[in-house]
Amino acid sequence: MTIESNYWPTTTSMPEGASGQLPTRADVVVIGAGFTGLSAARALAKKGGSVAVFEANSIGWGASSRNGGMVLTGLKLSAETLAKRYGMELTRRMYATSLESIDLVERLVREENIECSFSRCGHLEVACKQSHFDAYARSVEVIAKEFNHELRILPRHELGSEIGSGIYFGGIVDDTSAGLNPAQYVSGLARAALRAGANIYENARVLQIQRNSQNGSGGFLILTSRGNVFAHDVLVATSGYTSAATPTLQKKIIPIGSFIIATERLPETVARELNPRNRMIFDSKHYLHYYRLTPDNRMLFGGRAAFFPETKNTIHRSAEILRRDLIEVYPQLHDSKIEYAWGGTLDFCFDTMPHAGQSDGIYYALGYAGHGVAMATYLGTKMAEMLSGGSNDIPYAAIPFPGAPFGLYNGRPWFLPFAGAYYKVLDWIS
Repeated sequence: MTIESNYWPTTTSMPEGASGQLPTRADVVVIGAGFTGLSAARALAKKGGSVAVFEANSIGWGASSRNGGMVLTGLKLSAETLAKRYGMELTRRMYATSLESIDLVERLVREENIECSFSRCGHLEVACKQSHFDAYARSVEVIAKEFNHELRILPRHELGSEIGSGIYFGGIVDDTSAGLNPAQYVSGLARAALRAGANIYENARVLQIQRNSQNGSGGFLILTSRGNVFAHDVLVATSGYTSAATPTLQKKIIPIGSFIIATERLPETVARELNPRNRMIFDSKHYLHYYRLTPDNRMLFGGRAAFFPETKNTIHRSAEILRRDLIEVYPQLHDSKIEYAWGGTLDFCFDTMPHAGQSDGIYYALGYAGHGVAMATYLGTKMAEMLSGGSNDIPYAAIPFPGAPFGLYNGRPWFLPFAGAYYKVLDWIS
């Protein structure tokens, strides 16, 4: 058994960042070489700007190569919750961006010839309780009426055509969603950004950002572990790895661990039995599971087995929990070997929403709450438009960006064990 290693990077290689000294100045410094930062860098460089991307580790090191590769419609919160909170007009715009974001990923994959097994395979949400399934009808009705987006409800007796498990009470199918290999995708985005003229500097951890001016031009001095650079603008694209270099943002981001296991390669007949239509699948719990087949027929199975970010201990413990849960969903896999187990860190905000805009003059896009493959690509591209003087039509820039109640959070999530217990209770009583 290969344990505590990430499956996705074994399928590709990342391009190398720039070597040598950092430039003395750039038009824009992007912090973070994941989906957000690389899509922004590509778009900015194509417009002729000088772009320097600083990555604390290596290209795609964070959540961008550690996720399930699900390119999903919608947001973390339900349409009904969004409408109550923000009104239907703004909710329509938000939902539309979730559809546009998938189109954007598909277009980038095509235009940049990124080999990442992108497929419009659709997603399946499965109901863990009868009450969850009963709520699906209202949700589907609202989405069809208000957003002109059609979903299909599957009662329990029809689920066999979609999933080889008998534990669920029904499901919803959305044919618009997609799947891909996230490591191959982030590698392709990096190559596209480099071709466009952006420079990517690995092992360049940003330590501090200071307001500064040079030759009468206002901007920022970015202090990194590899040297200092002056830039007119800064875009923070660090998601769950947001650090004390941007303290205002750090206090608004909750880093939450998400963990995944992957089986050995399964025979084609077994793979088709488990997931006949090759859907991206997730369940209706707050403490949810998500799972899919990889392009080489491994069952990839993930979830919030532990809320704390990845460490050797949390990965090992989470692998045990996820294997148990996998067998509950798919008893057929009782004797299958687990060959990979790994973790990544998601970025949740206190309102469970994405956010993009400016704080203290610094641009940012983050808060994807597990929907980052498409939305990070989209917001990175839209922030590049904003930085280039284009339109500012991002709905997530128009909503409040709350911090912790009473300011009881300094960026270290001491409350995660309590949050985990709370969501487990919600799943029990809901």
